Amino acid sequence: MKLSIRELTINDIELIVNYWTMAKDEYLVGMGVEVNKLPTKEQWVEMLSEQLNQSFQEKKSYCLIWEVDGKPVGHSNVNKIVFGEEAYMHLHFWDVANRTIGAGTELVKLGLPYFFQNLQLKNLYCEPYALNQAPNKTLKKVGFKFEKEYITVPGFINFEQPVNRWVLSREEFESLTSLSQ
Repeated sequence: MKLSIRELTINDIELIVNYWTMAKDEYLVGMGVEVNKLPTKEQWVEMLSEQLNQSFQEKKSYCLIWEVDGKPVGHSNVNKIVFGEEAYMHLHFWDVANRTIGAGTELVKLGLPYFFQNLQLKNLYCEPYALNQAPNKTLKKVGFKFEKEYITVPGFINFEQPVNRWVLSREEFESLTSLSQ
C-alpha cells in the first residue's frame, strides 16, 4: 500500500462535495455534524474553489487530499487559520472501507509539513468529537498532546458537543520529523 498526499485541485472538489452530500445522517452525527447545518452542494463548491486561488496568507481553509495507491480516498483540511500562528485540523476518510486499513496515522503525518511550513504555524490543533474514537486514537499515535475535553460548537456544521482538544507545536512537529529521518 503506497500512501501519498497532495494539495486540493479543481478535480477533487466533486469528491469532497459528494462525501458531505451523500453521507448517511447517522455517520455525520457520529462525527458531531448537525445535518441541517450542512451547506448546499453549490455552497461546498464555492467554498472549496475559493481556496484554490488564494495565497497561503489569505486562506480561510486549506485542504490536502489523501491517496492510497494513487487513488484519492479522503482529505485533511485546516480552518480557523491565523497565518503564522495556528490552525484547526479535520480528518476525513470518504469511504468506510478505507477507515480500517491502518493508513490514517501515516496520512496525517504526511500532511503535517504542508500545514506547518506553508501556513508558518506555531501550533496545530484538532478538536474531534470526544465520542468519536478513531480520530482521537490517531492524534495520540501521531504525537499530538491532549490538552482538554470541553463542551463547544466546534464548527459551523456542528452541534454543541464534548470535544477533545489536541495540539501539536512547531517544536514537537520538528522533533517528530527529525526522528523519522
